[in-house]
Amino acid sequence: MIEKTIVLEEIDPLEIYGVNNQLFVLLTSHFPKLKAVARGSEIYLAGPQEEIVNFENKIKALVAKRMRKSNLNRYDIESLFEEDGQNAEKGMVDLAENHESIIVYSTDGKPIKARTANQKKLVAEYYRNDLLFALGPAGSGKTYTAIALAVRALKNREVKRLILTRPAVEAGERLGFLPGDLKDKLDPYLQPLYDALGDMIPAKRLQSFMEEGVIQIAPLAYMRGRTLDKAFVILDEAQNTSLGQLKMFLTRMGCDAKFIVTGDATQIDLPNRSDSGLMKGVALCRGIKGVSIVEFGKEDIVRHPLVTKIVDAFEKDSEKRQSAPNGQS
Repeated sequence: MIEKTIVLEEIDPLEIYGVNNQLFVLLTSHFPKLKAVARGSEIYLAGPQEEIVNFENKIKALVAKRMRKSNLNRYDIESLFEEDGQNAEKGMVDLAENHESIIVYSTDGKPIKARTANQKKLVAEYYRNDLLFALGPAGSGKTYTAIALAVRALKNREVKRLILTRPAVEAGERLGFLPGDLKDKLDPYLQPLYDALGDMIPAKRLQSFMEEGVIQIAPLAYMRGRTLDKAFVILDEAQNTSLGQLKMFLTRMGCDAKFIVTGDATQIDLPNRSDSGLMKGVALCRGIKGVSIVEFGKEDIVRHPLVTKIVDAFEKDSEKRQSAPNGQS
């Protein structure tokens, strides 16, 4: 039995203890052999040396976590004990560093996890940067993983709003010929975003969030003139934006905001493929501190096994056309 006092420096103890010491009580519940008392910035500990060392590592990990996000919650405490011993000692509580880490639970209770190497990388980079580009083929999970991160951030009250947007560009179809008003015309185009949200948020709760404006799904043009503070914003299908549109979107970023841009440069639906500004924008942002670029590949495709083969076949055909004289095969 030994005693030790930990001093929290350069951080408000309330941010670690939680309101009414709720987070501190939850943390100490994992150490039944340890007596822990918090007084101001000091934590008095008494118990076995191994327990004290472990507790101190958890506190360091919590402080490191707080430096990367606006506030802590119960999930952050629990995640400390999901990490393996090596990551805990280093104070690394990033969920992506453990392949069993859960982002959120689906509406039927199924855990939604980062399954591939680049999905895990996207989760890890989310903690380190405020703007992420997720680039890659259809079915690689880039949008689904981004939405899972956004839903968790909303549930954990890291952000106040969740905004999902797409450029209103038809994949070989004409919106003008569809029946109904503008919302009726756009809703089917935005349906993949509704589907992903529906997997993670119960229907009634999702409807309530949307009616209250907590969750917004809108075409990219609706972003103009807005400043998005304390928001998690996802731009999907960004390969169909011009460079000017992409700049407009990125400059909407306000304080305490997280932006993720997803796109696939091989699926440009613009009449002139050269009008796409995605890869030009990525090149301009590459190397800027606070920006991360995660490039997904065929190995990340998690849909039906045939999807990988189809993507491969189309890529080979595209390469053949580009190498042929005058672009002919």
